[in-house]
Amino acid sequence: MTLDFEHSCSCARVVRDASTSHGRSAFALPIVCRRRIYDRTTLRASGRTQGAADEALTARHNQSMQCSSRIRVHHLLVVAAFLTPALCFAESKCFGSVSNGRLEHGVKLPASGPNFETYSKLGTSIGRTFVHSKVHDIVLDAYKVLSASSPELKFVYGETGWESGGRIRPHRTHQNGLSVDFFVPVRDSAGRSVRLPTGVTDKFGYDIDFDATAQYKGLKIDFTALAEHLYQLDIAAKKHGASLALVIFDPPYMARLLATPRGQYLQQNLPFMKGSAWVRHDEHYHVDFKVPCETM
Repeated sequence: MTLDFEHSCSCARVVRDASTSHGRSAFALPIVCRRRIYDRTTLRASGRTQGAADEALTARHNQSMQCSSRIRVHHLLVVAAFLTPALCFAESKCFGSVSNGRLEHGVKLPASGPNFETYSKLGTSIGRTFVHSKVHDIVLDAYKVLSASSPELKFVYGETGWESGGRIRPHRTHQNGLSVDFFVPVRDSAGRSVRLPTGVTDKFGYDIDFDATAQYKGLKIDFTALAEHLYQLDIAAKKHGASLALVIFDPPYMARLLATPRGQYLQQNLPFMKGSAWVRHDEHYHVDFKVPCETM
């Protein structure tokens, strides 16, 4: 007895929520087929001639092959989707404090975007720009708003931490995914917003010293852009159920920062460090975010 199969495909919905920096996506895949067994004897018994039975078997075989191909393609799509890190990452979990902590499921900040880039591709490649997943979303949301409102502005972010947290020298904090260094936005002698140079000779930007007039080699700190960035970080943090826990910036420059259009809001809402930090924060401003963490 010669056997053949008829496959009638029905959809079994498989939905995957994939978290990305731009939102959530879902897709459905048909992956189930019902299988029925047919043979020529059965077809002949139904009153069909030999030729009609053969034609019916051929048609059913073609349908079977088409269905099998669809199943293979969809199975490959499912496997590919679940093996693509960019589509989904688990929510991070922080432990302890920024000065004594660790991190699970750290997420790396992208090396660049429309209006920002990392301080160092080398630093990013060796894993010095990981953060808590909520901090990742906050940082990118703030940059996104700034890109829409002031597309001409250029921003540079600095070091954040290791994927699993812990001490990252020479920083005293940055241990549980909630600390981010942002280099000051600057303008050149022509008034254009440009990237602050953060090369090896300047210790990736951390060795730059601005003078009393907030200038360095023809570049001047853009306090208005800096204030707007801090404002957008605070708004984005609240949107994600978090907040800014601490902002460190060079005290001699605070008066100029608070004189900007966002100055009053910053003074009333942001927790600036009182006094000076252990190192000068003139070329960058340090932000600690407040996200619930477990004890060590």
